[in-house]
Amino acid sequence: MEKSGRPSQCLSGVHRITEQSNIYLGSIYTYILFTEHEVQELMRCNMAATSSTLLSTNLLLPILLLSMMLVPTALCSDADPLQDLCVADLNTTAHPTGAGAGSGFPCKATSDVVVDDFFFDRTAVEGDTNNVFGVNVTRGDVLSFPGLNTIGLSIARVDFAEGGVNRPHTHPRASEMILVERGELLVGFVTCANVVYSKVVRKGEVFVVPRGLMHFQQNVGKGKATYFAVVNSQSAGLVSAPLSLFASKPPLPSKLLAKAFQMDEDVVDTVKSRLANL
Repeated sequence: MEKSGRPSQCLSGVHRITEQSNIYLGSIYTYILFTEHEVQELMRCNMAATSSTLLSTNLLLPILLLSMMLVPTALCSDADPLQDLCVADLNTTAHPTGAGAGSGFPCKATSDVVVDDFFFDRTAVEGDTNNVFGVNVTRGDVLSFPGLNTIGLSIARVDFAEGGVNRPHTHPRASEMILVERGELLVGFVTCANVVYSKVVRKGEVFVVPRGLMHFQQNVGKGKATYFAVVNSQSAGLVSAPLSLFASKPPLPSKLLAKAFQMDEDVVDTVKSRLANL
């Protein structure tokens, strides 16, 4: 006998939700496909259950799973600011590696904050592209632009020589929006299903790269090219595919790479030697 009508209504609603949402208990395959409304309904019912009626059913597991899943997605990216400004104190020892990621650097004392903490002019200068890739990246992240701390943004200027390539790479903590300032660039990314989305982007046009996906740019026009990129993290991270695989420290075994890429070990060693000092 239930003490009120609410647990009964909740139990009926939860049965309906779980049937529609493909939750199969007792199986190693648990599919959690709830909508936001259904999640709220389940959690409301969990709180409203004043007897063991609901919790004694086989619905306990999905509720527990949902409780673990309901961590704000913001925790996976930059934290929201809790004050008007928090200019990074780059002299702190709180981040001995200089990473500055996660929750960011400690705030500089307000009395020490100056207007230039919120100003960055290195993007006004063309970078030197005289290198094997024909590309130069001028980064404005929290390490060089302390006013970005806790704001969740970074900017970069990327310059290309004719034929230059920004090698395939990922930003594990950010999506990227690219605005071409001059020239013609082949811009694209690769999904987890190995599908490539690419397009030639010209002056004034914009291309967006979803968070964490492998992406690339190549100057396919005549003359130089430049784009500006904004990412939604003060420290987006950078994983370069060729450097991570062929110039890591300590190095990955050549035999492993030869097997993975189906090439001879001497080819792997040649690639390693060419990238060793980059």
